[in-house]
Amino acid sequence: MASGAPGGGNFRSWTPTPPERGSFPLDHDHECSSQMFKYLECMKFTENKNAPNCRILAKDYLKCRMDHQLMEQSDWDSLGLVNLPGEAGITHDQLLKSKTNKDKLKSDEKKDK
Repeated sequence: MASGAPGGGNFRSWTPTPPERGSFPLDHDHECSSQMFKYLECMKFTENKNAPNCRILAKDYLKCRMDHQLMEQSDWDSLGLVNLPGEAGITHDQLLKSKTNKDKLKSDEKKDK
């Protein structure tokens, strides 16, 4: 049984379609790994919500990929990453500190109940 092909595996009638924005090469030299891990950590902390602080980290990651020719240059508007609130001032350490404070508030709320 073939997997991945619609129509029960009939490969002759199935034509794959390329991604909309072209290829997205792997970062074999790990040039943008730190930005990627910061973004993924943020997504984990926010339970995969599209939080503004994570969007800032996503923008940093994509900028790194563009700077290292790992993806084509795109304007931020087309990527949906324009005028993010607090964009200039947030750091990864601030993000972690805000998560720690959020967890502390949750535990305090549980104690009060």
